[in-house]
Amino acid sequence: MNETESYGLTILIVGLVGTAAVLSNRVSERLRIPAPAFFLVFAAAASDLFPRLGRLSDTTVQHVVTVALAFILFDGGMHIGWRRFRTAATATVWLGVAGTFVTAGVVTLAAHLLFGLGWKLALLLGTALAPTDPAVVFSVLGRREVGGRTGVLLEGESGANDPVGIALLVALASSVHGATGSPAAVTGHVVIEFVLQMVIGAWVGMVAGWLLLQFMRRVPLPNEGLYAIRVLASVLVIFGVATVAHGSGFLAVFVAGIVIGDERAPYKREIKRFHSSLASLAEIVAFILLGLTVRLRDLPDGHAWAIGLGLAALLAFVIRPLFVGLLMLPIRLTRGERGFVLWTGLKGAVPILLGTYIVQSGISGSSRAYEIIFVVVAFSVVVQGGFVPTLAHRLRVPLQVIEPEPWSLGVRFREEPEGLQRFVIARSSAADGRTLADLPGGDDVWVIFIVRDGQLVPARARTELHAGDEVLVQADEDDGPALQRLFGEGDAGGA
Repeated sequence: MNETESYGLTILIVGLVGTAAVLSNRVSERLRIPAPAFFLVFAAAASDLFPRLGRLSDTTVQHVVTVALAFILFDGGMHIGWRRFRTAATATVWLGVAGTFVTAGVVTLAAHLLFGLGWKLALLLGTALAPTDPAVVFSVLGRREVGGRTGVLLEGESGANDPVGIALLVALASSVHGATGSPAAVTGHVVIEFVLQMVIGAWVGMVAGWLLLQFMRRVPLPNEGLYAIRVLASVLVIFGVATVAHGSGFLAVFVAGIVIGDERAPYKREIKRFHSSLASLAEIVAFILLGLTVRLRDLPDGHAWAIGLGLAALLAFVIRPLFVGLLMLPIRLTRGERGFVLWTGLKGAVPILLGTYIVQSGISGSSRAYEIIFVVVAFSVVVQGGFVPTLAHRLRVPLQVIEPEPWSLGVRFREEPEGLQRFVIARSSAADGRTLADLPGGDDVWVIFIVRDGQLVPARARTELHAGDEVLVQADEDDGPALQRLFGEGDAGGA
C-alpha cells in the first residue's frame, strides 16, 4: 500500500469512527448504557489487537483531553445559565467543593488501608476519582432531561467539582513530586496553590464572560457560521488567560458559560447547538484516548482489576451515599431526588485527565493508578450508568422527554427585537390552564404564537395554555420577572 492509499485508509477509519459516534446515541438509548462506554471498551480492545494504536504519549493525551474538557465545561455552564444556577447556587458550590474533598479523603483512606497503596499514590488516586460527570448521565438519559433543582444540582456539581478536583491534584502532584520541607510547609503550599487557582479562575471567568457577551453582541461578522467559531476560539482564549495567570482555566470557562448562558446574543441558539454537539464529541474523544492508552492484558498485573472494582463498588454503594449523603442533608430535596443525585455521581473525562497528571508526576506505581482509573470509570459508566433511567423511574424523579424538532420556522431581525421573549409553560404556573384572555397583564402582554407537541396552535382569546407549551411573547423588557412568574421557564436565547 503506497502513502496515498495509506492516508486514504486513515481518513476512512476516522470517518467510520465519526459515523459510529453519531449513531452510538441510538444504541445507547436502547441499551441504557452511555455512548462513551462503547468507545472506552472498543478502544481498549483495539489497542490490544493493534498495539500501534496505543502509542500515544501521556503529554498528547493530556493536551487533547484538556481541550476537550474545556469545551465540555463551557457547554455545561451555558446549559445551566445564571437564572437556573442561582436557584441552587449555595447547594451547588457546597456539594462541588466539600463533596470533592470528602470523597478524595475517604477514597485515599480506602486505597491505602484496604488495598495497600502507598499514601502518596493513594492521595493522588483519591483526588483523581473524586469529580463526577453528569454529561455521562445525560448521555444515558438520551432525550429525557432531569427537571427541577435536581437537574441543576447534577450539572452544577460537576461543573464545580471538576475544576476543584483538577486544581487540587495539580497542586498535590507538584508538591509530591518535589516535596522538600516539613509536612506543614507542603500542606501550606498545596492550600495556597489551590486557593489561588480557584479565586483567579472564578474572577477571570466572570470578567471574560462579560467581555465575551459584549463581543458577541457588538461585533457583527460577515457569515452566520462564524459566530459559533468565534465563541469556540474565545473559550480557548479564556482558558489560556486564566492558566497563564496561575488560575484554573477549567473554572474560568465554566463560569464564563454560566455568565452568557441566559443572555441574548445574535445566533445564540445556533451557538448553543454547536457547542452542545462539540461537547458530546469531546466526551467521546476523551474516552477513546483512555481506552487506547490502557492494555487490557496488563490489568491483572498489580491487581488493577481487583483494586479498581473494589474502589468503584465502594464509591457507588458506600462512599458517595454515606459521606456525600451527609453533606446533602441541609439541601432541600425529596428522598427520591436525593437518592438519584447520590447514585448518579458517575465518572467521566476528568479522572482520565487527572490520571495523566499522576503518570507525569513520576511517582512509583503511577501506571498502575492509571489502570485502576480505567476500571473505575468503566464500572461507573457501564454498571451505574445502566441503572440511571430505571432508578429515575423508581424514585419518581421528574424527567422531561425532549422530542426532536427537525423542522423550524423562524424570523430573522437585523436589530435585536425589544421585548420579544420565549417561554415554556411550567406545570402549576399561573398561565397553566388559563386562556389567553384570562392572562394578567392585558394588552401589555401579547402572545404571538404557541407551539404544542410540535404543532402550531392558533393564538386566540379562548385558546387555553397547558404545561409544556412553548410561547413567544411580546412584552416590556422590564416585565421579565413578572413574566417569569406567569409562564415559568424563560429563554433569552437571542435571534
